[in-house]
Amino acid sequence: MARNLDAKCRQCRREGEKLFLKGEKCFTDKCSIERRSYAPGQHGQKSGQRLSGYGQQLREKQKIRRIYGVLERQFRKTFAEAERRKGQTGENLLQLLESRLDSIAFRMGFGASRAEARQVVRHNGVLVNGKRVNIPSFGLRPGDVVQLTDAARAHLRTKAALEAAESRNFPEWLEVNVKEARGVLKALPVREDLPASLNEGLVVELYSR
Repeated sequence: MARNLDAKCRQCRREGEKLFLKGEKCFTDKCSIERRSYAPGQHGQKSGQRLSGYGQQLREKQKIRRIYGVLERQFRKTFAEAERRKGQTGENLLQLLESRLDSIAFRMGFGASRAEARQVVRHNGVLVNGKRVNIPSFGLRPGDVVQLTDAARAHLRTKAALEAAESRNFPEWLEVNVKEARGVLKALPVREDLPASLNEGLVVELYSR
């Protein structure tokens, strides 16, 4: 199974912004962006480099891939599906990425980061509509019920992640019961519900070349 083994803090520094890949550490002054906001590597501190249009499109695609923890081949398949659907391709792309089981599990607080939530899914710790699902890329639909198994709920890390997510409030398109470690996908998020820092239009332009 292919995985991205790049150090997560280096990924954030490469994109020049917080991608929130390390859970609670990203909300503290230990975050690498707070200490070294320049790109990693020998020439990371060089300034004044302007990206071409293609370079900007490529960097945005890489940033979105890293945020959602999706490899290149998966990302291309997701983009192709977004193109086939009605509506704006860019918004469809973000909706497909957000409705993945690992992403929904993260949004519901089942893990402190998407990587941690993905691990909970892979280790059979999540039920969808009462059935065990261990495929992180499993696509959810409005009305689907997602909950932790009793064994997963007992883990201290899971409890801490749920409490932290509750303190930051859950997205309006999700309904989460923290005590039961259970949530419902009420609706797919609209563009206004998602981070304004994402520029999915650049990704559409990149794949339209």
